[in-house]
Amino acid sequence: MSHANRSISTGLWGYAARLRRSFSTTGLLFATLFFAASLTPSLMPRTVLTQGALSGFSAAAGYAFGTFLRWLWTYLELREPSARTSRTIKLIAAVVCLAVAVAFLWKASEWQNSVRELMGMERVETADPLMLGLVAAAIFAALVVLARLFNIVFGVLSRWLQRYVPRRVSNVIGGLIAVALFWSVAEGVFFRMALRTIDNSLRQLDALIDDDIAGPAGPMKTGSSASLVDWHDLGRQGRRYVVTGPTAADIGNFFQGEALEPIRVYVGLNSAETAEERAKLALEEMKRVGAFDRSILVVVVPTGTGWVDPAAMDPLEYLHKGDVASVAMQYSYLLSWLSLLFEPGYGAEAGNALFKEVYGYWTTLPRDDRPKLYLHGLSLGSMNSEISADLFNVIGDPFQGALWSGPPFPSRTWNMVTANRNPGSPEWLPRFRDGSIIRFTNQSNALDIPGAQWGPIRIVYLQYASDPVTFFNPKAFYREPDWMKAPRGPDVSPALRWYPGITMLQLAFDMAVGTTSPIGYGHVYAPQHYIDGWMAVTDPAGVTTDDVGRLKELFKDRY
Repeated sequence: MSHANRSISTGLWGYAARLRRSFSTTGLLFATLFFAASLTPSLMPRTVLTQGALSGFSAAAGYAFGTFLRWLWTYLELREPSARTSRTIKLIAAVVCLAVAVAFLWKASEWQNSVRELMGMERVETADPLMLGLVAAAIFAALVVLARLFNIVFGVLSRWLQRYVPRRVSNVIGGLIAVALFWSVAEGVFFRMALRTIDNSLRQLDALIDDDIAGPAGPMKTGSSASLVDWHDLGRQGRRYVVTGPTAADIGNFFQGEALEPIRVYVGLNSAETAEERAKLALEEMKRVGAFDRSILVVVVPTGTGWVDPAAMDPLEYLHKGDVASVAMQYSYLLSWLSLLFEPGYGAEAGNALFKEVYGYWTTLPRDDRPKLYLHGLSLGSMNSEISADLFNVIGDPFQGALWSGPPFPSRTWNMVTANRNPGSPEWLPRFRDGSIIRFTNQSNALDIPGAQWGPIRIVYLQYASDPVTFFNPKAFYREPDWMKAPRGPDVSPALRWYPGITMLQLAFDMAVGTTSPIGYGHVYAPQHYIDGWMAVTDPAGVTTDDVGRLKELFKDRY
């Protein structure tokens, strides 16, 4: 080997040795354990990319935890083991961690199949450990680099401050400044730029007119030439909502009789400047098309993108033979989980404005000559619909009920009711008091409670035990959630176990991919389960058990 080659080889080995020594051994051991724990199942099935990203974040969290423990040991000036003992401990720990990681990787596909089988999905033969490891390593490396950059900034600030203040004080102040600096950069550059990019992309997508959707010809349709709302301002989701769905002929053919054309009113984000102006426009459009002449009126708060789930509204229109009017108003372009994290107030503002306008006008109508008023929302729409209808404000003249599906974990009323559920009822399917006002259901109709009688307001929560948007909880970081305890929901893997820190990360990733599950699981709600909910809430006249069965089969075939 030439002198130059030997120099290069020596340099590379020297760099590798310095890089190895730069890592905390304790940190790497905990990183391996956290990596292994992340392979265990949670609520949602994972692709190899999702699993790799989750495992990378978990390994980084483990590394941070292990590094902190090592620092704390040194800071407390505890006794250090001898060099020989330390090498022995490290060797044993490394062997144990490696064995755990290999064993967990070997079990990973089995754990994923325990989730997939419950949801009727095909089994996977392998967890693809090579790809999984590469993705996890890339994420881990990026986070370690970011942490080291933070440490460099903190060190520079601390050393500079030591000229003026004591060392420990300079460390505290330097740390606070470094945190503030990194948070400002993350929020101002990364989050805002990323959200702006996503928002602009979704805004452009929202402006596209689907080639297969033509504007409505009938003057009584929102978006028609006679409408107060321009077709182009409805947005992509609004245009689809007002022209799809069952027609009077569809419903009439199903029941072999007469049916009405359902009324759907929608106001897009571009229809007016403010939420209050859009709500007033929605009310005027409702008056124009005769929405208050129907027997059933539903105020819908859509998801973050403005989407109204047809699996929810189509069955209702069938159950009441078209004698239904609904109104919805867009408030965002972002996906619900992004809206929930970064702009939760927008949906609440829109929901409040729309309900205030509709309810205010509805209360001026004669009680025996006005429609029954109901509320509906899915996901973020459920939470914002819940906020819009403060029961203390409507107790003198209450609306008739609500069907809220997939309520997000911060929902206030849902949290209060769930926390105060009857003893013995599980968190994933609570029973609340005597069941006269609020009931819960899931894939199996749980609304017929023996001895329970509905009161003047009927509220139903439709939720799946496997829905991470509903059952994510930051407290899972340090405490096992109640829904994980026996008895578990029918769509939750029996192999799921709680691990401090890791379970919360798993649920956070589950929440981001909650709509990738098959219909009837996760955050994807099935029409047949809405049918049970609407039957309980609205009590449609003349609909038989046979009609309900046939309707469920009709929608199962469609979805």
